[in-house]
Amino acid sequence: MYPAARLHVRSIRLKSGEEALLARVVAPDGRIGMGFSLHGDASTARHMAEWHAGLRPERPSIPPGEHEWAKAWSAGREIDWSLEPQAAKAE
Repeated sequence: MYPAARLHVRSIRLKSGEEALLARVVAPDGRIGMGFSLHGDASTARHMAEWHAGLRPERPSIPPGEHEWAKAWSAGREIDWSLEPQAAKAE
């Protein structure tokens, strides 16, 4: 387990109508990490957020997907959270 000062996972509705889980981690030093799961797996979203905040050394792998977030993650690019209005509010 990695020491997150705060962790929040919530369900959001995507523009497509599908559900995604969105995780937000705040590290003890204030760094913020975001993560997601398009498959209902809260652990995946949490691990991704912990990695993004620098609390987890290994970048988690996720199942391939057609959503732009999944494509960006698989390509090693920054995720554009603004593509989904519900996620942009959580940043």
